[in-house]
Amino acid sequence: MRIKWLGHACFLITGENGIRIVTDPFDQTVGYPLPEVEADIVTSSHDHFDHNHTEPIRGDFELVNKVGNFYVKDTAIKGVKTYHDEVMGAKRGDNIVYVMDIDGMKVCHLGDLGHVLDEDTLDRIGPVDVLLIPVGGTYTIDGEEAARVVDQIKPGLVIPMHCKTPVMDFPITGVEPFLDKVGGERVGSSEITVNKQDLGDRMQVKVLDY
Repeated sequence: MRIKWLGHACFLITGENGIRIVTDPFDQTVGYPLPEVEADIVTSSHDHFDHNHTEPIRGDFELVNKVGNFYVKDTAIKGVKTYHDEVMGAKRGDNIVYVMDIDGMKVCHLGDLGHVLDEDTLDRIGPVDVLLIPVGGTYTIDGEEAARVVDQIKPGLVIPMHCKTPVMDFPITGVEPFLDKVGGERVGSSEITVNKQDLGDRMQVKVLDY
């Protein structure tokens, strides 16, 4: 499986079978180049401009933007209801966490998760091999809360997202407060290849370039 960070909460995930999944595509106001890539599946965690802008995406893709269990183009996807804030959606509404089965691994994209998880939600998410987690705060969990969520989920690989970078002016923090809590390494690339056998007992944290 190849995972490419396109900026913000948007990734292009390509399985060994060639199926391409794009997560949470954003519009031109976010600051990154628009994700003008081809996809078979697009997931959207919630209906905000920086997570649901599908217009630049090419291809005959199917959009998944609901809670539930789906089987789309040979890919099992589970959408789990969570919230965009710490007060059950009263500030910013709902958020959907997606767990996708890709190449024998469970890939979990937390969207704009705004709270630490309760036991029921953890059970619904289930085991996770690769975790894509927001860390910037303000609109999502911050670095300290993200470290707690990582400890709750206990994935094999963690890739932070939704954090401040030089190209955007959102009032969020960079990845550093999160790394101060959990450690990790900068890959020096926007893309990595992930194999099940590479995920050992010790959790890895990898920061991608956009």
